[in-house]
Amino acid sequence: MSLLPNSRTEPDGSALIRVLGYNIRSMRDDTDALARVIRACEPDLVLIQEAPRFFRWRKKLARLALASDLVIVTGGATTTGPAILSSLRASVERTEDILLPPTPGLHRRGFATAVVRLAGARLGVLSCHLSLQKDERYEQSGMLLDRLAGMGVQHAIVGGDLNERPDGPAFRRLADALTDCRAAAPWGGEHTWTPTDPYQRIDAIFATKGIEVLGCGVPSGQPGVSDADLRAATDHLPVLAALRVPASQGLSFGSGPNDGP
Repeated sequence: MSLLPNSRTEPDGSALIRVLGYNIRSMRDDTDALARVIRACEPDLVLIQEAPRFFRWRKKLARLALASDLVIVTGGATTTGPAILSSLRASVERTEDILLPPTPGLHRRGFATAVVRLAGARLGVLSCHLSLQKDERYEQSGMLLDRLAGMGVQHAIVGGDLNERPDGPAFRRLADALTDCRAAAPWGGEHTWTPTDPYQRIDAIFATKGIEVLGCGVPSGQPGVSDADLRAATDHLPVLAALRVPASQGLSFGSGPNDGP
């Protein structure tokens, strides 16, 4: 399997970035293996689902970020699970944690959102974990698209555990409006659940039109990512995407401490 390109800043200010989507099951498994997988993927952004939500949840998420050479951007218990981590390459413009309307008897859902700048690119970011219930899940997919439209950015990415395969109505709704990165540029493995016997793709990364997808899939062949760690880290497999985000008008690049080569 060929390797995804490394993160870098292009001469025109566009940002080549790596984005990782990962359901970490509240860090109830082997957190050392989890950190090794994340670190080996060398992501600029990590869109997490099922971050710790209960006792000392901030400390647990901070420990994972530190072990993965990342920092916390937003999310966790404040969104009932979704969270965003980033490398120091990203400069955070703003964040917003959103709780979705509750349905009696079902786990309440939320979105972790942020606007970040990488090199000359300004990017909306959203991490989600959609409902287990079909009708609610479809409604939440519409709320997600509405939230993206209201972020005031030209380019955005979404990473999440959709609890649905690509032929499901909520997945199709997102794929009709956004680019399903795996479908656009298959790379690595396809199925994300379960790690011991992967047979379905229910986790995905999406991008708005104008973002070039260079490759997306489960990083099972990525140097430093072992099958043993993937099985031990959590009950989902991660999704890694390499994307080229165009430079935004009015943004300078190459002069700040977070503008990497």
